[in-house]
Order: sequence, then structure tokens, then C-alpha cells
Amino acid sequence: MSNILIVYFSRKGENYWNGSIRNLRKGNTEIVAEMIADLTGGDLFEVETVKPYPEEYYACTDEAKEELREKARPELKAYPDSLDGYDTIYVGYPNWWGTMPMAMFAFLEHYDWSGKRILPFCTNEGSGMGGSERDLKNVCTGAVVERGLSIHGAEAADSGKKVEAWVKEEA
Repeated sequence: MSNILIVYFSRKGENYWNGSIRNLRKGNTEIVAEMIADLTGGDLFEVETVKPYPEEYYACTDEAKEELREKARPELKAYPDSLDGYDTIYVGYPNWWGTMPMAMFAFLEHYDWSGKRILPFCTNEGSGMGGSERDLKNVCTGAVVERGLSIHGAEAADSGKKVEAWVKEEA
């Protein structure tokens, strides 16, 4: 087992893409997470909800907005048994309504983050990291939350050099 974990939430299917809706076979955040795993040798863990989000993009964004309003914590399919063997954890997610999807909050609140180093990365269509770095610091008490990496979702597949530069800078 590596001492690096890359945990991420990603959404394939209908996504907003440079001003239009496009059907993605692989989510943008998953693409970036896999790049980070290749660069670091870290272990990958995908956060998945028990109840899938709607396939239709606008229905999904409506549900995500309602979850944020309610501070919902969707039930997740699985959690790693422990994070004890990891000291560096990359946390990836799309920017939904200015922060992480509520599924990520459900995941993060499940663990003690004392002594961990968190490197956030976020895919978005122009909203950057939003308030997610602040939210990570609030949820992951005891962890050091480093400067995040914002990747334009439509450019995720072509962001290898940007991802590599950030991983090397933060190593």
C-alpha cells in the first residue's frame, strides 16, 4: 500500500461543457484523479452514492442545490476501512454550487484527519475552487490543507502538464 490516497467523486453522463451539454463516458474529476495516481503511485478510491444522481444534467444540478440547502449527507456505497496507512490524501471533486458535492462531506466527516496532509483538486467550468478549500479546513480538523488545483472540466483530458506541475510542486 502506498502512503498516498487519491479519493474523488466524479460524474459521468450529461455534464456542462464549454457552454453546452455533453455526454461524458468518464467524469472529468476521475480523469484528473487517474493522472494523479499515475504520477504518485497512490491508491485510488471513488466516492459513490447509494442513490445515483439523475442522469439529466439540469435535474442533477437541481438535486445538488437542494442537498446543499439541506446540508444533506447522501448515503455512500463504501468507505475505506481505515486511512491510517495514508499521510497524504488528494481529495478531488467537481465544484457544485461553490463547494464540494455533499457526498464528499459525507465521506470526509467519517474520518479523523489529524496529522494528514490534504491536497484538493477540483474540476469546474469557470468557478474555480469556490469555497471548497475553506470547507475542507472546517471539516478536516487536524489536517494540513494545501493550496488546491482548479482544472477547467472541458480541458481535463488535456491537463496532464498542469496536473504534473502541481503534483511536483506540492510533493
